[in-house]
Amino acid sequence: QVQLVESGGGWVQAGASLRLSCAPSRNTFAINSMAWYRQVQDNERELVARINIDGSTNYADSVKGRFTISRNKARNTVYLQMDNLKSEDTAVYYCNIRQLKTDRDYWGQGTQVTVSS
Repeated sequence: QVQLVESGGGWVQAGASLRLSCAPSRNTFAINSMAWYRQVQDNERELVARINIDGSTNYADSVKGRFTISRNKARNTVYLQMDNLKSEDTAVYYCNIRQLKTDRDYWGQGTQVTVSS
């Protein structure tokens, strides 16, 4: 069973930065896309940023210009650099990796990001 290992969450004040990282416990499959989602309490999980197999990226409007998604292809690791954090960024952030060909989704366990104003 492949697990995604996340790190980098925490508590910061508004305006600060955090960097999240995520990698599979075993590099056993080819990856189509890597992404970060976030969820606030019982609300729907929303896409924050995605990086596709061709390197193109997509961002939620609310994070454009502040967050940057990147990847290390050799290590199958995805990062989310979060700058100028706002209180509304407070959420549990989940890593997502989509397997190439099968489109099977793998999810991380979630990491809490708390931004105080």
